[in-house]
Amino acid sequence: MEKEQAILAFAALAQSTRLDVFRLLIGHEPHGLPAGDIARHMAVPHNTMSTHLAVLARAGLIEAERQSRSIVYRARLDAVRALAGYLLKDCCGGRPEICEPLIADLSPCCPPRHPALEEAAHD
Repeated sequence: MEKEQAILAFAALAQSTRLDVFRLLIGHEPHGLPAGDIARHMAVPHNTMSTHLAVLARAGLIEAERQSRSIVYRARLDAVRALAGYLLKDCCGGRPEICEPLIADLSPCCPPRHPALEEAAHD
């Protein structure tokens, strides 16, 4: 990630509603949410929400996909990874023990699924 893209992403997230929307969409991966559902959940008028979603999309943090009559928005997890990577690229001057607690906090809350292990458990 380049510096200008990081600044654009941080600027988009530096507003309360947009930050809340982004976190909401991350919580609804991988399916995303229709624009109307997002507006209702956030109690924000549709036209105002449309503006917020456009800012997040221009920053590359979310993407939209038309599904029938709805536009479904999803968080771009690759952008989240790139932004975190940008921040941590030169973490702690090459002393990983200093960054270890930070990296541990970034670990996912849910362990990844291993289909082979799940099948073995059901046998």
